[in-house]
Amino acid sequence: MVTQTLGVVFPGQGSQSVGMLSDIAREFPIVEKTFEEASFVLGYDLWKLVQSGPAEELDKTVHTQPALLAAAYAIWSILEKEISFKPALLAGHSLGEYAALVCAKAMSFSDGIRLVAARGLYMQEAAPIGVGGLGAVIGLDDAAVQDVCHKSVMDDEVLSPANFNCPGQVVVAGHLKAVERALVLAKAQGAKLAKLLPVSVSSHCALMQPAAERLTALLPTIAIETPTIPVISNVDVVPYTTPQAIRDGLVRQLVMPVRWVETIQLFSTQGITDIVECGPGKVLNGLNKRIAKDIQLTNSADLTSLKALLAQYISN
Repeated sequence: MVTQTLGVVFPGQGSQSVGMLSDIAREFPIVEKTFEEASFVLGYDLWKLVQSGPAEELDKTVHTQPALLAAAYAIWSILEKEISFKPALLAGHSLGEYAALVCAKAMSFSDGIRLVAARGLYMQEAAPIGVGGLGAVIGLDDAAVQDVCHKSVMDDEVLSPANFNCPGQVVVAGHLKAVERALVLAKAQGAKLAKLLPVSVSSHCALMQPAAERLTALLPTIAIETPTIPVISNVDVVPYTTPQAIRDGLVRQLVMPVRWVETIQLFSTQGITDIVECGPGKVLNGLNKRIAKDIQLTNSADLTSLKALLAQYISN
């Protein structure tokens, strides 16, 4: 049964934490089973890393990406088994788009794990630690942030908006020195907050072009189908309609900004009244409430939240 007013979103990097899903796993064995499947593909014990750390290993993008995909898919699998509903729309923030595509059966879970592990490696190698950076700017409009980026680059440096997260909150990405200059300038122009983020990978900017080229070469080896549930593209803010559109979108996503504000606005205009954040953390709920104030937001970050969500839909 399609629930026409329900949308589901999947978080990206930054939502991981050591010990995530531990309480859910105690009640739902499918969680560890999902991580076992991912571990088989990866060749190491992903569940052990997620549960025991160390955090600096989990936070390496090559590990973070499969860990978050496995976490989101495990929760999705619980929802699919326990509740007879089918959301009307799916979307994921950056890495979360892969979770959305796996859950919409556009690709298998094992292929998704293989893909995001490679994506993480490609991204890290495209901009080694110390070369690139990410900075969050809060309190300036999009045009002002674009202008700050333009004024902060020197020579052949790269700097551009990476994530349009919510009104007044933009993440910029590029060469570390350019990011640092931009944060100083943003503060001078009235930003409420302008800070460097503890992430070494400069996602969604031109520094990722080498990673995009390697991903282009890998994607033809992945079986991709048309999604069974519409998945909104980060780059174009339209549903993916063909396997080739998915391949193109995933490549362009590496070098283009995530248009999250427009994504949630699209959910609203398509009649979505409830959004579930499927995965660890509540980052997207925090953004979404600033974008579409009338949409009801729920999450599945822990056992209490997940049980409340299940009860809500079982009662309906």
